[in-house]
Amino acid sequence: MPYPATSRYRCRVNFDAYARTAVDLVNAGLDDLAGLRALFSGEQAYMRDQVAEKDVVAFRRAQRRLREVFEYGTTGRDAEAVRELNTLLEAYPVQPRISGHEASDWHMHVTSRGSSVSAEYLAGAAWGLAVWLCEYGSVRFGICADERCGNVYLDTSSNNCRRFCSERCATRSHVAAHRARKRAASLTPA
Repeated sequence: MPYPATSRYRCRVNFDAYARTAVDLVNAGLDDLAGLRALFSGEQAYMRDQVAEKDVVAFRRAQRRLREVFEYGTTGRDAEAVRELNTLLEAYPVQPRISGHEASDWHMHVTSRGSSVSAEYLAGAAWGLAVWLCEYGSVRFGICADERCGNVYLDTSSNNCRRFCSERCATRSHVAAHRARKRAASLTPA
């Protein structure tokens, strides 16, 4: 018999947060170990001290593959995006576990603590992005339209109209376009 909706026990897995870890990884500067450590914050801050130089290679490889998922998705090549995500899910399998500190805080994590940092982080990132694709479609994957940027993002707008990864990039791009139009208008004879 299922529990009533008012039950204080609910299974909560924040798949959006896991999908955002994939975005954070793709947009991260992974030039060295310090760059990798800068990736970890919030609930993942404990990973910062556990990563080693050897993890940089695994994260860079996954970063490239996840970027390909976004590139496939933004160009309507869903089959390729799915194939790449399935390959990542095989390489970094999900190992669910219950986490929390007391009965009112139990929630699910999709990776097993005790795994390597790269396995734990990358399993969550691949799983979150895979769930996002199944839930919203790859049409919600985005690559910033500001040619100087190139960051990826997940389009959470109500009408799927987002073009930039941030307000900063949108403003910078719009200002540059405005200035270009003004220059062109001043060069055109009346």
